[in-house]
Amino acid sequence: MVTTGGAAHSPGLAVLLAGHRPQGPTETADHERVRHLAGAADAWDRGTPLHFTASALIVHPPTRRVLLRWHVRQQAWLQVGGHGDPGETLPLDIALREGLEETGLTDLTPWPDAALVHLAVVPVPASPVEPAHEHADLRFLLATGTPERARPENPAAPLEWLTIAEARQRTTEENLRETLDRAGRLLDAPA
Repeated sequence: MVTTGGAAHSPGLAVLLAGHRPQGPTETADHERVRHLAGAADAWDRGTPLHFTASALIVHPPTRRVLLRWHVRQQAWLQVGGHGDPGETLPLDIALREGLEETGLTDLTPWPDAALVHLAVVPVPASPVEPAHEHADLRFLLATGTPERARPENPAAPLEWLTIAEARQRTTEENLRETLDRAGRLLDAPA
């Protein structure tokens, strides 16, 4: 997050992508594939076959636990996040809003900083209201100091605090396992 004149602003899409250093061949290919979308007017438009989403793995650094949410549509334990609302274009702000909406946690803050932790292009299966498409998911880490206050958005979307190892076993998504591994390395780093 950049502070200007007392107000905090998260970086825009082009700046965020330009500053991100992909790790490994899959993320490098995904990064190259989506960089051109950063300047497109429809970069966040869910009606396009490939568009951006923003998400976050919520962490509680003192206990080294992470929060996963059951996603009914994907039938999987995943991180919080989703689409930008109309007019939203700042990825970190979208991830923060989604985190608040899906967990009720009011103290979420970028951790250990506001850097993009992982970029993953993920397939989304067709539903009765939209065709199959892909998300260029921009992933951050957000920390809370009040893990006991996490509340599911609705009964069909339970939340669970897990260790990195437990979360890796719970999810079926390899791309989320990579995000978890990156979070684990940061949680293990000396303060």
